[in-house]
Amino acid sequence: MPPIVEIVPNPAPPRNRLVVLLAYDGLCTFEFGCAVEVFGLPRPELEPDWYRFAVAAIEPGPLRATGGVRVLADGGMALLEQAGTIVIPGWRGIDAPVPEELAVALRAAAARGARLLSLCSGAFVLAAAGLLEGRSATTHWHHAAALAARHPGLRVVPDVLYVDEGMVLTAAGSAAGLDLCLHLVRRDWGAAVANSVARRLVVPPHRQGGQTQYVERPVPRERAGGHRLGPLLDAVRASLAEPWDIGRLAAAAALSPRGLHRHFRAATGQSPGAWLLAERLARARELLETGRLPVQAVAEASGFATAAALRHHFRAALGSSPAAYRARFSR
Repeated sequence: MPPIVEIVPNPAPPRNRLVVLLAYDGLCTFEFGCAVEVFGLPRPELEPDWYRFAVAAIEPGPLRATGGVRVLADGGMALLEQAGTIVIPGWRGIDAPVPEELAVALRAAAARGARLLSLCSGAFVLAAAGLLEGRSATTHWHHAAALAARHPGLRVVPDVLYVDEGMVLTAAGSAAGLDLCLHLVRRDWGAAVANSVARRLVVPPHRQGGQTQYVERPVPRERAGGHRLGPLLDAVRASLAEPWDIGRLAAAAALSPRGLHRHFRAATGQSPGAWLLAERLARARELLETGRLPVQAVAEASGFATAAALRHHFRAALGSSPAAYRARFSR
């Protein structure tokens, strides 16, 4: 296979090809492995132009990752001074403090022009270092609210796979870390090389960063169950095919439209319209995953009336068509 610079029509490889992966006690093994698989494995077919790779321990060993895996680093924090790209895998806990020495080193690396990638809860490290201020970022959907609450100066995008802000890139949870690493390969070397790496990993060659994490985000029933809207929410869920609108919802709850909005916010954290759309999408997803109904029938059963309306809302919310979603997730 010819050198990378010959097989990519318009490559934009980094000038500094050293990728440094951080290691610390309690790191998340899966995200750590994603970065190793993409950047750290020998790839003779892509030499001599491929990335160089090193693991940097931020503290003395021995280091134990989740599951009891022991990590042997190539060096300490000094490696960050040489890095062109720094990868931060899942942090040891969203409530665990970030050492000031690490925060200082990351800020210095950013000032020198190093790229910073966080995977899953690694975003909390970048945020603690002040490197996400004024930026958009993502993390695992389970931690998104906590990240937003603690760092109001950043815009948390909770339902995407990854966010590319140029020199700072953040991934959602678990497998989304693999997507972000492959995205960077694509950015550096082009689609042909990224697809080659993906084939070696036996994963889809490319998932757009804006694609949803496909997470279930049900109404917080603990709050709604004891609320006056609890019975109404259950009734609507049981009859999503019916033409519910704000007027009918307000009448059923014996509230004015303004009062309905206020109570809905208190019970669900959403407006009535947003909640109803989310419930209808959840029903459509369930039907697509578990049955073989035609798309039109799925649309009618979930309250969208037409297949065109379902496709519109499905693509807007999930970045996918109903047919493509079924092909990927049906069981």
